[in-house]
Amino acid sequence: MSIPSSGLKVLVIDDSNTIRRSAEIFLKQGGHEVLLAEDGFDALSKVNDYEPNLIFCDILMPRLDGYQTCAIIKR
Repeated sequence: MSIPSSGLKVLVIDDSNTIRRSAEIFLKQGGHEVLLAEDGFDALSKVNDYEPNLIFCDILMPRLDGYQTCAIIKR
């Protein structure tokens, strides 16, 4: 997969605000467009509209964990 000159659309899913913001800063410095979600349900509401090229997902999250979130997104 080649990276577009404008960067990737990246969705970062993590219940830790510190992790989300750190990832956002790092990815934006790399020229990528970043969308943040605080849990699996928040991510599911954004993933269809946003259609990210790449998703970073925490595994241990309240309400809907990372494994469940990924399984639903995969469908």
